[in-house]
Amino acid sequence: MVLINILLIVLGMALLVKGGDILVDGSSSLARRFNVSELAIGLTVVAFGTSAPELVVSLSAALGSHPEIALGNVIGSNNFNLFFILGATGLIAPLAVQRNTVRFEIPFSLFAAIIMFLLANFAFPFAEDEKDMVTRIDGIILLVFFVLFIFYVFKSMKNGETADVKNTDAKTFSLLKSILFIVFGLVFLVVGGKIVVDSAVFLATALNISEKVIGLTIVAIGTSLPELVTSIAAVLKKSDDIAIGNIIGSNIFNIFLILGASATVCPMEYSPIFNRDIYFLFFGTTLLILAMFTGKKRKLDRWESAVLLLLYVGYVVYLIMQNE
Repeated sequence: MVLINILLIVLGMALLVKGGDILVDGSSSLARRFNVSELAIGLTVVAFGTSAPELVVSLSAALGSHPEIALGNVIGSNNFNLFFILGATGLIAPLAVQRNTVRFEIPFSLFAAIIMFLLANFAFPFAEDEKDMVTRIDGIILLVFFVLFIFYVFKSMKNGETADVKNTDAKTFSLLKSILFIVFGLVFLVVGGKIVVDSAVFLATALNISEKVIGLTIVAIGTSLPELVTSIAAVLKKSDDIAIGNIIGSNIFNIFLILGASATVCPMEYSPIFNRDIYFLFFGTTLLILAMFTGKKRKLDRWESAVLLLLYVGYVVYLIMQNE
């Protein structure tokens, strides 16, 4: 069984690689065909697509009475996206970030983390039983913020606030081919992500690792592989806006849509030990904001990316040693 699961992980990774590649091609082509910025596409279509594995896993975990995996998946995925994926893509090539992203999207991802922290740790007045719970009302609040975020993105698209410099080296396909690339890319990502996660959880469980650590590491990394593959494919194709939009958009989607939907369907107990991981997310997002004003303005330099990667490695080592 161990060998079979290792082979399944390899198969899942192959699907993720191919899915990420054609998703970026299709999304970039669609953006150019409709004169929509790649950043807007990254913040919506690509971010939603690469967050699909998180949605499937967190909903399944919540319904299966595994709140620690559901919550660990969301929080762990956001940390992996921010520290590891952004760090890895920034090492390949320094990432140029648009002014509007620095002013709104990145701070909004920090705001999302703060809202998640407050809702999970504090109850509404006269509702003491809701403390240390992500309730159905909390889930609805998160979904409302998600709708507001989507409204902002489309309003920005309409006003031209997310306009960018077009990548002249990229191909423009027919409308049908662009849509097919996006659809098949998403299918490959979802299927590949599920195969990797299921196999990795089986292997991790055999090693007697706690559900919190499994959720924060194995499951979170597995469901974030689409973001990793897609962002690397994007930066190699010189589509920085899709790479950045994918990561920031996915972090916002994870909290507002995925956690919101999971809690709305099935309220979850919240372990305060997750606060440690949310603090780490606060720290990383703040670092990213500061990085936009150091070195070359509005650019994530290679040394800053290396710092993010090293911090993530230290964080994972700490989690494994604690195994709480």
